[in-house]
Amino acid sequence: MKTKLLAVMATLGMVASASAVKVNNNLSINGFIDGSYNSTDSTIGGVASDEANIGLDEIELNFIVNAGNVSGELHLDTEDIDDDAAVSLEQVHFTYSFGNGASATVGRFNSALGLEGEDPAGLYTFSRAYSPIGGVANPFNLGDIDNNGAQEGVRLSYSAGDFSGSFALYDAITSSLEEVVGGAQVKDDLDYELALNYTGLDNITVGAGFQTDRAAGAGNDVEVYTVNATYTLNKLLIGAEYVNSETDGDGFDSAAYMVLADYDVNDKLGVTVRYSNWETGATTDSDKLTFAPNYAITDSLGAILEFSAEEASNGDESDSFAVELTYTF
Repeated sequence: MKTKLLAVMATLGMVASASAVKVNNNLSINGFIDGSYNSTDSTIGGVASDEANIGLDEIELNFIVNAGNVSGELHLDTEDIDDDAAVSLEQVHFTYSFGNGASATVGRFNSALGLEGEDPAGLYTFSRAYSPIGGVANPFNLGDIDNNGAQEGVRLSYSAGDFSGSFALYDAITSSLEEVVGGAQVKDDLDYELALNYTGLDNITVGAGFQTDRAAGAGNDVEVYTVNATYTLNKLLIGAEYVNSETDGDGFDSAAYMVLADYDVNDKLGVTVRYSNWETGATTDSDKLTFAPNYAITDSLGAILEFSAEEASNGDESDSFAVELTYTF
């Protein structure tokens, strides 16, 4: 199915989108419109609550240009039309190809890590693996550009046969390399990210990477290690991911993992089951079970029906339901 293709390609870092409307030989446009109804019944700290939302979740319009060895992308994005949020510049970058499998990208771009894609078209489910339904921010969701933010800097990439990789030097959009804080000069070193992918095994893809967050101030440095793999057997795809995060300041190492299975019943109908677990504190963790049938109404319009149950080791729990429609072009 189209969603499966997009998710696998996003995992390999191969494309920003698998389809586009061609304007001329140098310019094409793609994007999506995503909306949903979702409800959550939860008990937090012994207090029960019900919450429901309906509306547009996200609209994105991407401009892709090509001129010789140089290509560029501009991603315009909004996540909260109901509150009249302004359109944001999600990504903007250009890439120069050296013609031998190597390329350099400069600008604002997303992390190359994470099994789940950055947009709804690259997800098998409505919710993300390590956060409650509705997209609550969680740093373990490495590909979640809308909540975790983009990177600004330079990325060097190389692809040869079954192997591809990239190395990026960057800084977060909201931070400065050097600034005055409380009358003192504070430096924020450049972060870096390494991503590797291998497809040399039959029906198997393997990815691994490392990422730093060297924030200003002593003891704030974070290091993230991750590895993931997918296996395809006829109509079944199985994916797994592990993420480990180490923070210098508190000496606490936290981890998250997920296992996902997606089965195509036919060309239109698929079913996804996902189990995920992540640590939310030194003595607290959460686990989440998700069941998500998906249906291709047309080649461009897809629907996901999701049921999720989450339970934390401190007794908090929630049950969630969602219906999502995503139109891609």
